[in-house]
Order: sequence, then C-alpha cells, then structure tokens
Amino acid sequence: MPTPRQARASADGARSGVSSRSKRAEILAIATEYFGEHGYEDTKWADVAAAVGIGSTALYHYFESKLHCLYVIMADALEGFQGDFERITSEHDDFLDALVAVIRSGWELTDHEVLRLRLLVAEQGLVGVHRRSPREEEARQLARARTRELEFSWGTFLTRGMEQGILPEADPRLLTRAMLGLYNSVWHWFRPRGTLSLAEVADFYMRRQLVLLGLSPDLLDGARPATRARAVSGAKRARSAPRAGTASAATKRAR
Repeated sequence: MPTPRQARASADGARSGVSSRSKRAEILAIATEYFGEHGYEDTKWADVAAAVGIGSTALYHYFESKLHCLYVIMADALEGFQGDFERITSEHDDFLDALVAVIRSGWELTDHEVLRLRLLVAEQGLVGVHRRSPREEEARQLARARTRELEFSWGTFLTRGMEQGILPEADPRLLTRAMLGLYNSVWHWFRPRGTLSLAEVADFYMRRQLVLLGLSPDLLDGARPATRARAVSGAKRARSAPRAGTASAATKRAR
C-alpha cells in the first residue's frame, strides 16, 4: 500500500499528465544544474526532489541514489558526445574539414551543457570506483565503456589524419588524451557569465588544440591551401626522423 506522500506524488503526476520518462529527464536536467552549479558533494538529494516538485521518496522510483543519478548523467552525456562525433566526422570526406568541424562543435555549448561538462570533469574519478549496488555498478560500467569508446573513436580518427600525411605520426592514444585533457581542463575553472566569454575561451583553446596536433591555428580562419602544404611537409619530416611506431600500427595502440 502506498504511503500518503507516494499517493499524492502519483496523483499529481496523473493530473499533470507527465510521463515517467519525461519526469526522469526532468530529474536528470535539474540534477545536472544543481551538481554543476553547487558541486555534487554539496548538493542534497532532497534539494533536487524539491526543485522537481516531488517528494524525496519519489526520487527512488527513478534512481537508486544520488550517485546512481550521477552515473546516468555521465553515461547519457558521453553517448551524446559520441553521437555528435560520429555524425560530424561522417559528414565530411576531407579530414581537415572534419577535424575543424568537430573541434568547433565542442565549444558550441549552452550554459546547461557547460555545467554538465564541469560535473563530468569534476567527478570523473568516481567512474573508476567499483560499486556494490547492482544498479549503480551497471550505470558506472556504462559510463566507463562510453568514455573508452569516445577515446577510441578519436584515436581512430587521428590515425586517419596520420595515414593521409596530414598529421605528424604519434601515438594516437596519447594524442587523444592530450587533446581531451586540454579541452577538459577548461571546465575546472570556466564559469558561464564570468569575466571571460565562452567565445573568447573557445577561440584561444581551439587554436591550441590545432597546434597540439601539429597543425597551424590559421585553419580556423580558412587558410586551407597553405596550411595543408605545411601540414603535409611537417608530416613528411616527421616520417623521415627516427620514431618508434607507425601510423599503420596506430589503431592497435588506440585500443
């Protein structure tokens, strides 16, 4: 038999016509805002319930715990990143076009998406900690698997640039982690509506991402022909120098 609070929550849900799926999405969205703005540890599960407009007990119909909710937020976000990466890179036959497009897309963010990135970066360490709860562990494993999938996709993509002579040869796994590490470092300190705009930060960091890959930052300004020549020339010089490993073995290292 439901408690009076559960009965009221059920009745309220029926009257509003809100489906279980949409309510779950609302909880995830509000939890992301609270975790990202105030910090995961400092946010009370009851505060999320109040913001959603349901009792604390009703939250457990959707998530076993605050940590379970966090893992789901992470897994869903990583699934979105992977989908965007695959869509953007498949839309361009030219490697440099695809690279610039996918780098730019990473900075085209709403305030909510910035908060979500802050949350993912701040709590990434929790993905490596085994959980005893089956539901928490399942969500954790999913977030971990999607992190690896995204890293592998980036490594495979960068290998393609090496094989075409556009990028200097390097370990694609390390290069991927360097790229993502540079990008993720921003979300430790950047705040929406702070002293620096996202556009200013994006322009600064996108150019550094290209430099990290051995390319000219002028790619962002459309300087394609000269930049391509320099990139290919640089890659040829890299191939002529002694170097451990080749791009042909890069996909294996990316795994």
